[in-house]
Amino acid sequence: MIGNDTSQPGKAPEFINGITSYFKGVKSEWGKISWPEKRQVVAETLFVIVIVFVFTVSVYLMDIIFKGLLGLIK
Repeated sequence: MIGNDTSQPGKAPEFINGITSYFKGVKSEWGKISWPEKRQVVAETLFVIVIVFVFTVSVYLMDIIFKGLLGLIK
């Protein structure tokens, strides 16, 4: 029916309690995280950058090679 209030009393406090419980759990788990040292983060970041660079150059070289080979086909 039009104009009927379909909200159910009691649902809002249950929702608030659920959110509160969730964030309490997040706060509890946050303390259990073991963060890496700065040196490790820098080293792994550099490693990823080098790998990305190597793969980029490899794909570029393959592109040039295949472009040249396909250019031979007439």
